[in-house]
Amino acid sequence: MKYFFVAALNLATLFAAPLCVVAKDAPASVKPAAAQSPIAAALQPFVDSHSLAGAVTLVADKDKVLAVDAIGFADIAGERPMKPDTMFWIASQTKSITGAALMILVDDGKVSLDDPIEKYLPEMKALRVALPKGETGEPQPPKHLVTVREVLSHTSGMPFRSAKETPTLDALTLEAAVKTYAATPLTHEPGSKYQYSNAGINTAGRIIEVVSGKKYEDFLDERLLKPLGMTDTTYWPSEEQVSRLATSYSPNKEKTNLQSMTIGQLQYPLYDKTKRYPMPAGGLFSTAGDVARFCQMLLNKGKFDGKQILSENAVKALTSKQTGDAVKDGYGLGFSVGGGSFGHGGAMSTNMNVDTTTGLITVFLVQHAGYANDGGKCSGVFRDQAKALYGKK
Repeated sequence: MKYFFVAALNLATLFAAPLCVVAKDAPASVKPAAAQSPIAAALQPFVDSHSLAGAVTLVADKDKVLAVDAIGFADIAGERPMKPDTMFWIASQTKSITGAALMILVDDGKVSLDDPIEKYLPEMKALRVALPKGETGEPQPPKHLVTVREVLSHTSGMPFRSAKETPTLDALTLEAAVKTYAATPLTHEPGSKYQYSNAGINTAGRIIEVVSGKKYEDFLDERLLKPLGMTDTTYWPSEEQVSRLATSYSPNKEKTNLQSMTIGQLQYPLYDKTKRYPMPAGGLFSTAGDVARFCQMLLNKGKFDGKQILSENAVKALTSKQTGDAVKDGYGLGFSVGGGSFGHGGAMSTNMNVDTTTGLITVFLVQHAGYANDGGKCSGVFRDQAKALYGKK
């Protein structure tokens, strides 16, 4: 699934963040005393060449974790090694989790995917479609009302963000953010085109708030994260969790080494709930173990640890193409789909993938906004190793 990796790099390029310290004198690698596993050994050259600071990888099936590997550094300058419980900003992987949360309300009979979003968000009655480039006049009402299905599948016509979401993407409450989307013209007629849109997924998050009568983050915690035991998945990592957070890196100008960076899309300190608001399209922090639990629930058709979190129909809707025959891009409801698998990537090159043909879950967590040298190959190397070692024969 090359799409996930490329999408993550494209988003990272789009939102380049301020760069800080160049790790010129960093140790080349972290090698355990015992022999490395095949996966760690395959990824070690990327660490040795300074193409990759470090990674946590996980392979699982629907019932159990098969392998966890932590290689390289969570922080190069501090020589802090990656560990299985290292925290990562998973960015747009959050979209899949938000999609699953909304489908809980569909299962509850409180939301229909084909309802117009203005049924739940009256301010969306103001939505208009921008005129084609070169034409003059006022934006016009859409030919059909934007639906819940369309905001989750990036076919609503909403832009990536509104001009008011500044200086960071977590600066507005969901209520305030949705009002700015309502005032922003759609770029095309709903349903006619795929266009990756944080605004659409954030709108889905606001629908969760309005329908449930709870804050989006509270509903998410109560109905999805806690039942799955995702105790390290949060919008506001605590000080203890921040101490486990992997530093973000990008290639230096010469592409010969790595330099640390801050996450420019988010406000600091990350644990400050008074200034930072949840971003359903890309704000979560998590660990490999937590992400795997979410994926196992989906591979088990909505069931986890004896509990039915989502219906089988909900999982099928989430993970099957919802972008229509006229749209080439394969996207479900918060998931990239195609080739017998589904999953999502994130802006810092994180990735999760569920391969329904092999029954394998792969989780690849790094914090890289682009790669130096041949570092871009490492995600594919990991998946190939995982399939060779654990794929069904």
